[in-house]
Amino acid sequence: MRKRIFLVFIVLSLLLTQVSAQEEVLNWVDFELKYPALKAALEIDIASQGEEKPLSWIDILALASVRNGPSDVTAKAVFDAAAELREDQSPQELLGQQYSYYAYYHRAYEAVLGGLVGNYAIRIKNADTGEEEWKPTYGLKAFCPIAAGYGYSHYPDFGAQRSYGFSRPHLGNDLMGALGTPIVAVESGTVEALGWNQYGGWRIGIRSDDTLRYYYYAHLRKDTPYVKGLTAGQHVDAGDVIGYMGRTGYSARENVNNIETVHLHFGLQLIFDESQKECDSEIWVDVYDLVRLLNAHRSSVRYDEAHDTWERLYPYRDLDGR
Repeated sequence: MRKRIFLVFIVLSLLLTQVSAQEEVLNWVDFELKYPALKAALEIDIASQGEEKPLSWIDILALASVRNGPSDVTAKAVFDAAAELREDQSPQELLGQQYSYYAYYHRAYEAVLGGLVGNYAIRIKNADTGEEEWKPTYGLKAFCPIAAGYGYSHYPDFGAQRSYGFSRPHLGNDLMGALGTPIVAVESGTVEALGWNQYGGWRIGIRSDDTLRYYYYAHLRKDTPYVKGLTAGQHVDAGDVIGYMGRTGYSARENVNNIETVHLHFGLQLIFDESQKECDSEIWVDVYDLVRLLNAHRSSVRYDEAHDTWERLYPYRDLDGR
């Protein structure tokens, strides 16, 4: 493992030199954290909020990555990093000359995870009074892309080969489910792309409010891919229904089912600079373990018969930003 960590540090040294020269625009992000590490760091973050020194899961994961290498961060490594951060020393004091690696991982993880945890409120009915009220909460405020009550399956498939059009790696995670399954916005943001793409079929692209994350939802249902009224430029909240699972795509002609298996292609692109959009050096990260984490937070939805559409059951309000 030490040899692997050394090689990671060599790569990071070259990257950090490039970052400095390009005014901190990252051109590569190493995101190999696994579900147990993400879950442990999230739980520590949430539990520590009432403490004198609350901890950030991004700080914890960045320190653990320096100590172990990102692909080897275990739950134990997360607990060890949290214990270090509870001491009086800052990360810079703890790491000395290795602090530049911490700064890189922190910036990279902030880009991937920065909008997923924080303060939000859900409007629910008070059991005692029967009145609806806003219930503020701190925790995971992003949602699984599959609505609550709907089954799905997935497996690690990032980087697998795809051949339609040309040979290329798979830059997302395929979530298999039933035709028409409601798809929800993982994070609040603005609808930046809406319409047909021959590779993704009917698809939606949503840019996070901080502009760092671009969420891609593809292969939506034929004929009625989107929730009624959805338009490009519209702002949506995390957990809002945006569309329905299907199998469209792999055709230059619109509204064609050429995908064999009904599924959602869910992808996450990082954008540090607008020049990184729609180019040969896009930064897509593996979201398989992230989806596993988000599965614990799923948006409840209902069918609105009067308007013939699906909608979220509990109104949502982000208390940190918009």
